[in-house]
Amino acid sequence: MTFRDRFAVAQPWISLLVRLSMAGTLIAAAIPKLMDIPQSIRAVRAYQLLPEAIVPLFGTMLPIFELVVAAVLLVGLFTRWAAVVWLVMITGFMIGLIWAWAHGLSIDCGCFGGGGEVAEGTTNYPLHMLERTGFLILGFWLAFFPRTPFSLDRWMAGDPEPAAA
Repeated sequence: MTFRDRFAVAQPWISLLVRLSMAGTLIAAAIPKLMDIPQSIRAVRAYQLLPEAIVPLFGTMLPIFELVVAAVLLVGLFTRWAAVVWLVMITGFMIGLIWAWAHGLSIDCGCFGGGGEVAEGTTNYPLHMLERTGFLILGFWLAFFPRTPFSLDRWMAGDPEPAAA
């Protein structure tokens, strides 16, 4: 069996793991924010990036949007487009981190709840950027290899599930 054959067998299962990991990450990010919307708004405000007039709306809607994208990923519907949305979101989060870092802000990113200003020296921006780079890799993988088992995309296309390796 060639590498290409092995990849063809493994790719859908790797993509399934990536898709579910992305959905799980979004759920883990959204739930704490939904449980404390005022804190989510404070986290957005701490970046000092958006006009104050839209900060409350953004802080309120972000966790809802994250859950919608997570649901789409969980069921495997429009998987490639969901991966593109993920990439746009992660890129936006990275831009926010770079902005905060470049402007000398000391904030907790608020990505998984919490957020806002923190004591000087307690923020680890390089680690956050490394984490976001890993999230980008997941998104690019799924954008390039969106076919996964157990997805509505496959079912709607009448595509049979891949055989187990």
